[in-house]
Amino acid sequence: MYRSFIKRSLDFGASLLMLILISPIFIVLIIFLAVANGGKPFFIQRRPGKNEKIFSIVKFKTMNDKKDKEGNLLPDNDRITKVGTFVRKTSLDEIPQLLNVLKGEMSLIGPRPLIIEYLPIYNNTQKKRHNVRPGITGWAQVNGRNSITWKKKFEYDVWYVENCSFLLDVKILILTLKKVLHKEDVNLSEELTSEYFNGNN
Repeated sequence: MYRSFIKRSLDFGASLLMLILISPIFIVLIIFLAVANGGKPFFIQRRPGKNEKIFSIVKFKTMNDKKDKEGNLLPDNDRITKVGTFVRKTSLDEIPQLLNVLKGEMSLIGPRPLIIEYLPIYNNTQKKRHNVRPGITGWAQVNGRNSITWKKKFEYDVWYVENCSFLLDVKILILTLKKVLHKEDVNLSEELTSEYFNGNN
């Protein structure tokens, strides 16, 4: 009952309320990031969601598009802007994903949506992470997101899928808020914090 109906209803209601409450901050960040990134405040990328259905995840853009003389993008650490650094440290770059939650593409709580390129190299157990909607935060994120191995992350993701409940989601939400407030492993994204998954690591 919780998985099939209540969880989605809570996601929709909570996301709508949060977007309304933080709309002033949302608008200010759009303006600052648009200035810092040449008119591009959003980062949009195709990601696999529930049942591996592809959707476009929306985040605040924290890196510019500066390139070297050969036309290649500079390393991530050379492209992240000052306002982008602040946005990442405070996890504000995740705010636009509330739009994905409203659309039913994501949940507030669930396995983080990874890149499409990983789909062919998941084993059958790892693929279970796509049995539920991906989340803005999840069980792996509150259990050492930036310091654990890919193997451990997938174990946490699959464990969540198999044990999803209202109380577990509340626990993850509280732990996430605690980590954000204390700035512990607050970067929920994979761009700057993880090595590329090759199926073996």
